[in-house]
Amino acid sequence: MKYHIWTEGCQMNVADSQRVGSSLEHLGYILTETIEEADVIVLNTCVVRQSAEDKAMGRVTSLSPLKKKNPNLVINLMGCMVGVRGAEKLREKLPFVDVFSPPSDPGPLISHLTQGEIQSMEDAETTRRFLSMDEELVLPVAERGKLISAHVPIVYGCSHACTFCIIPYKRGIERSRPVGDIVSEVRSLAKQGVKEITLLGQIVDRYGKDIPDTLAGTRGPNLAALLRILHEVEGIERIRFLTSHPNYFNDDLIHAIAELPRVMPHIELPIQAGDDTVLENMKRGYTQGQFRDLVAKIRKHIPDCSIATDIIVGFPGETEEQFMETHRVLSDLKLDVAHLARYSVREGTVATRRMVDDVPEEDKLRRLHMLDDLQEQIVGVINQKYLGETVEVLFEEKVKNRWRGRTPTNKLVFVESDDDLRGKLLPVTVTWTGPWSMQARLQNQPELISL
Repeated sequence: MKYHIWTEGCQMNVADSQRVGSSLEHLGYILTETIEEADVIVLNTCVVRQSAEDKAMGRVTSLSPLKKKNPNLVINLMGCMVGVRGAEKLREKLPFVDVFSPPSDPGPLISHLTQGEIQSMEDAETTRRFLSMDEELVLPVAERGKLISAHVPIVYGCSHACTFCIIPYKRGIERSRPVGDIVSEVRSLAKQGVKEITLLGQIVDRYGKDIPDTLAGTRGPNLAALLRILHEVEGIERIRFLTSHPNYFNDDLIHAIAELPRVMPHIELPIQAGDDTVLENMKRGYTQGQFRDLVAKIRKHIPDCSIATDIIVGFPGETEEQFMETHRVLSDLKLDVAHLARYSVREGTVATRRMVDDVPEEDKLRRLHMLDDLQEQIVGVINQKYLGETVEVLFEEKVKNRWRGRTPTNKLVFVESDDDLRGKLLPVTVTWTGPWSMQARLQNQPELISL
């Protein structure tokens, strides 16, 4: 028996697909990259933007001929397209789909394949019984010994509903995983050769806020405390986390990053817009001045820190002057990464219900290109400072005869070497820099001379 998984979207979906693959392999299924060979096909979908939803719908409808040819084929639609309450409408549109699974829950598929023996992987008792006796997450065979960096969800769902975002309606309310379950998973990953983990949450720095205090007068778990615990797990060399929200990025978290050597100095901190009125309309909960102050505080306590951000251009009502505020913020702060997107209507969001999408598409595209050009210049200058410097790189895989790895600040580095560098943490000297990656040579390796 064989299975095939198609994954779109965020790192959380990647982690969800990994868990589905592990669950299927416990049942005896083997991964196949050829979709026509599969007995079970899982489509793990993203709908954060309309283009992603259209792509997912096109992908799933393309499977109808396979189902007609092989009625025993099991098709599982999973993720944000299904959401926490969206299966009924989809069943009418997609009658050939056998199983509809909410985000982060392999349970419906496993229940279907085992004829109801297992109801929900969210149930802790079921998870222990089904995944393994010692509660370890066993990686799919294709990833064992090869996966150097892994994603570990710590918060499912979201309870901070920004007006532009569909995720809370698709993934449900915030649910933090118990500390013990997270630690157990990280230890298991370390035993399987994983060197770096990235803790995931829609708002990761809200971890623990939904967990009541166990004893009166005591604090519940938070991200800073979790980082300190995971820092002691043997075999894990690097810890990252994303995505943070400026409202919850507190001093305790800043100090933890500054004090813990294995917690990498790279922070994902979306601003989304640089104008206070637009931020208020987005229901972000902070001003651009407060965001600037937070960046300054982070840089004061973690001087070598790199900071990435997210920006949406063309939000309803955004004027040219308001957009230029965003341009000024990006120009002033000189952040290492800016993930840029044009605003798009998403049915079910507050913005779609209450606001008019009144910024012309050509203006959205022009604004996007302006920020893209600006950011390319900024990061080009930032990366140039690495030229000739020695940095430590964790190597993940070989791509086109070059080993690919990342610095503590998440800079992409390529090195030529005939040695097997997978999973090794090595010092390199940077020999070339560009805006999106750098090239380097290993310490004690002769510099290549072009003739």
